[in-house]
Amino acid sequence: MEPTQTALIVPIPEAEDAVGRFRESLDPAASWGVPAHVTVLYPFLPPQQINDQTLTVLRATIAGIRRFDVALTQIGWFGDTVVWLAPQPDRPFRNLTAAVWQRLPETTPYAGEHTEVVPHLTIGQDAPKPTLSHAAETVSAQLPINAAVDMVHLIAGTSGLSPWRTVCEFPLGRISSSAA
Repeated sequence: MEPTQTALIVPIPEAEDAVGRFRESLDPAASWGVPAHVTVLYPFLPPQQINDQTLTVLRATIAGIRRFDVALTQIGWFGDTVVWLAPQPDRPFRNLTAAVWQRLPETTPYAGEHTEVVPHLTIGQDAPKPTLSHAAETVSAQLPINAAVDMVHLIAGTSGLSPWRTVCEFPLGRISSSAA
């Protein structure tokens, strides 16, 4: 089956040990093969609209954002239905989203469904509150989780129907402009 959707994400493999077992049962994206991540843009463009020009724009835009370190430091909630980890600092994620959206204005984050984009790593969603709370308490005991962010992945798939796969990886810019 051909993919029907795409997304830009920052995988956070350092979080897998803490969140993986909960995501398996509490985050549908995990069952689609999507790793623990912070979303940059979803939905992105339909797969058939991604061409060489789009990839060139993404490559240049993402390379313009410096690599950064992040710590997942605390649990957050969207209502009682989604539990997540908060990255600190979150500004570099916001900058990534804004930079891509500015260059590709048709890629409105979350299709305009939310007025503010809150960078987060989902642990679980749409499960009974006690189940999500247990996941939150267990993961909280393993914080902080430190990670180096140096790559954005373009992934494609069909939610619930086909596995998502990485289509392309885009490196962020160098940490120091003095590096050769």
